[in-house]
Amino acid sequence: MATARDLLKNKDGSSALLISSDATAFDAMKLMAEHNVGALLVKGADGGVQGIVSERDFMRKLEVLGRPAQSTFVREIMTDKVLYVESTQSLEECMVLMNDKSIRHLPVFEAGKLIGTISIRDVLREIIMEQKSMISHLEHYIRGGA
Repeated sequence: MATARDLLKNKDGSSALLISSDATAFDAMKLMAEHNVGALLVKGADGGVQGIVSERDFMRKLEVLGRPAQSTFVREIMTDKVLYVESTQSLEECMVLMNDKSIRHLPVFEAGKLIGTISIRDVLREIIMEQKSMISHLEHYIRGGA
């Protein structure tokens, strides 16, 4: 089975998008819309990952509470417990983690360094492609290579 690293190699625009915790929620929404992504990693003062902010955070912590996006900082709405995977983990492991924790985005680290972010959509697309390839190979084998 493919790994998180394999998925990132095949994915267009695999690098993780980061935003400062001092940016406004509005700036984060603009950046997400610009890059057509559902989440941004929040960088800390040390340059590491401090949190993650997603469309879900905007809905639950801005809209529901009636807070203005232009004057609310990312640090006020981000999720600070960031779950992540190592680049060598299988896509099946990634999918199980995402399903069990009800999350849609995972940062991928390799040797302690952030190498990208994957979404549940990315994982499902890759697994479906693997299955189609496997079916095609099996059909070819069954037909005797004809």
